[in-house]
Amino acid sequence: MNKQMIDIGVNLMHRSFQQDRDRVVARAVEAGVSPLILTGTHERNSEEAARYAARFPEKLYATAGIHPHDARNCTAHTIEKLHRLALLPQVVAIGECGLDYNRDFSPRDVQKKWFEEQVQLACELKIPLFLHEREAHYDFIRLLKPYAGRIHKAVVHCFTGSIQELQVYLNMGFYIGITGWICDERRGKHLREVVKRVPLNRLMIETDAPFLTPRDLSVKPLDGRNEPAFLPHIAQAVAACVGKTTEEVADITTKTAKEFFDLK
Repeated sequence: MNKQMIDIGVNLMHRSFQQDRDRVVARAVEAGVSPLILTGTHERNSEEAARYAARFPEKLYATAGIHPHDARNCTAHTIEKLHRLALLPQVVAIGECGLDYNRDFSPRDVQKKWFEEQVQLACELKIPLFLHEREAHYDFIRLLKPYAGRIHKAVVHCFTGSIQELQVYLNMGFYIGITGWICDERRGKHLREVVKRVPLNRLMIETDAPFLTPRDLSVKPLDGRNEPAFLPHIAQAVAACVGKTTEEVADITTKTAKEFFDLK
């Protein structure tokens, strides 16, 4: 299939891509997956993602943000640095930001503080939010609701929640990112039903590489590493669930991602 697809979430600056990053991008382009949006998860990582994306204009973009796991490392200069990065043409969203009560790598009050700071920055700059939520739905919504009229656009990345949670996000006008979690016959079974409830013009697809390698790939990567070239497989799984062809899912999600991130 030669359809264009956009991977809205790739952790390309992850150390597992250190040796072959350029080749990973080339394989993605060959598979029709372009552009890629590189996820920023902490200060240095966001700077590296922006710098690397600048080498491949219109093929790579980046987000700039602090993942809740890294909130404990924020300083008085963090938001200032994100603000500076967000003004670069290749940086298209603030995030990955949010709350993660599954692992609690950062204290919850610290997570909330820096999540809210990033929401405020995105509102000020009128730039999309790339959101992360794990087992923190109530606090997540409570924090976002006061900004409802000011949030430019937001996508809940790697959505794995319930139909009820999905409905709350859709009612708030948020978009939904679906990963290879949907290909996991153990953990992702409920997602195959949930995804049917996502309006197609609010749906985007992503690998979250190097994580969440689709479990049902016919040829599994030797090192177990996920990469953006596998996005067509995820599109195929989504298409089977929503009763569309893979081409239709590719078309719709690409159009949505281009509009959402204002890609040229």
